[in-house]
Amino acid sequence: MSNEHQLSLFEESNFNQKELIPTDAKIPIPLGTYANMTELAQHCNQCHRCPLGNTRTHAVVGRGNLKAPIMIVGEAPGQNEDETGLPFVGKAGQLLEKILASVKLDTEKDVYISNVNKCRPPGNRVPTNEEMEACKPYLLEQIRLVDPKIILLAGATAVKALINDKRGITKIRGTWMEWKGRLCMPIFHPSYLLRNQSREVGSPKWLMWQDIQTVRAKYDEILAVSDR
Repeated sequence: MSNEHQLSLFEESNFNQKELIPTDAKIPIPLGTYANMTELAQHCNQCHRCPLGNTRTHAVVGRGNLKAPIMIVGEAPGQNEDETGLPFVGKAGQLLEKILASVKLDTEKDVYISNVNKCRPPGNRVPTNEEMEACKPYLLEQIRLVDPKIILLAGATAVKALINDKRGITKIRGTWMEWKGRLCMPIFHPSYLLRNQSREVGSPKWLMWQDIQTVRAKYDEILAVSDR
């Protein structure tokens, strides 16, 4: 057998293809690659599909109910998240917990929280397009595994990364959108609300209160249908 023929057979096989996923963004992650979130998290913690893997302390995969009806997708981990390996645990995360609790949504029961990027960008900068594209297949697998009815996209980066809508968050927040048969709603990122403390009518915090009530109403509607 010629060397060329041997090489051809090697290339046509899936030899170690799955094991190579964390090594290079050119290696695809087909839907259905991971049997569970633990398996996915192992790859995220080994991952160097983009340069962010070189500077992280921990990969930040997700927290909450692995079969939650509501999934929240943020941008990327900050310092607190990088140190703990958990998303939304700093001041923005504490505010998110209060927002959810205000409409009786429990992060251990009703919600699963993740980010587009699993590793912290240096200085908490916005992830680059290349970094988001390298990590997006992990997010798509998370969505498949959790199988949420509602996805809340916290901030413009999450909206752009998942549904490729590049409009400003102030224009599209609170709007229901359909993506791959799922209901999505762009919402303000909690860190934006921390920078805008006003509670006056029309302020970001006031608008967020309207949006989270809309989400709660839709959630109740879905629960009522499933109970029939």
